Amino acid sequence: MSPKANKTAETPVVFEKILEDLEGIVGRLEDGDLPLEESLAVFERGIRLAREGSKRLDEAEARVEALLMRDGEAASEPLSIEES
Repeated sequence: MSPKANKTAETPVVFEKILEDLEGIVGRLEDGDLPLEESLAVFERGIRLAREGSKRLDEAEARVEALLMRDGEAASEPLSIEES
């Protein structure tokens, strides 16, 4: 494997790029113009991206929860919306 390919494999894709790619995949599949084999390949890529996105969200949630922990208890409270 070339150094460039290795670097690319190690560089994480940002969450926003995952969402952008998923939107493109959904659009392509909704158009219905793809041959069956290509549709399956695109769908499989979409599933992988959805799983990666879900993983990223879970990790972000865990980080937020860890940041909000204080003395072993959650320091967070539900947000209240003040009425004007």
